[in-house]
Amino acid sequence: MQQGQNVIIGENVTFGENVVIGHNVVIYDGTIIGSNCIIQDNVVIGKQPTRAKASILPETKQLPPAVIGDGVTVGTSAVIYANAEIADEVFVADLATIRERVTVGERTIVGRGVAIENDCKVGKRCKLETNSYITAYSELGDYVFIAPYVVTTNDNYMARSKERYDKFKGVTIKDGGRIGANSTILPGKVIHEDGTVAAASVVTKDVQKEEIVVGSPAKKLRNVPENQLLRNQE
Repeated sequence: MQQGQNVIIGENVTFGENVVIGHNVVIYDGTIIGSNCIIQDNVVIGKQPTRAKASILPETKQLPPAVIGDGVTVGTSAVIYANAEIADEVFVADLATIRERVTVGERTIVGRGVAIENDCKVGKRCKLETNSYITAYSELGDYVFIAPYVVTTNDNYMARSKERYDKFKGVTIKDGGRIGANSTILPGKVIHEDGTVAAASVVTKDVQKEEIVVGSPAKKLRNVPENQLLRNQE
């Protein structure tokens, strides 16, 4: 293992072979890191979540450690929380945040400044581009594309009324779903297989399989061209 300066490694951390660790890295107790991983400067892995006094979310007890697969790269100043599971060959870019109870599938790219909030599932070979925001309790299938500055949401009550407490619901984007830059997806909405959202759209209704929607509120424009469908990619 190659290790930089001022690295803090907690108790019972396990490493595979050929791991490279940069400067000022903090790895918390029990974290599991696979072989051939690159962990760049100022990364934090296995951080336990903290709860704001005014938070309505339940208080969490000590969570299990983070698990990092083989061939993973974690960019400068990224933070991966406890109980996150990162599969093989995932690329986590600089300044990304992956919260607790999140799973990320193999060969997915988590871009610069991306935030994946708690209790999300992200499939394999997805691409989440710069500064996109995946709200808590969301589920993304495989081969999902999220363009820069996409915002997903999970609270229809916008932090007002106690009625909202049991109604938080993230978004679902099924296999091959694609979301254009600066789009907003409202709580609980489903983007079905190969559904495509044009840039700057606001999705207020589910997007059906293989259709393109555009506008605010987003409405169907046409079907996705055959040559763009996931099943026709090499």
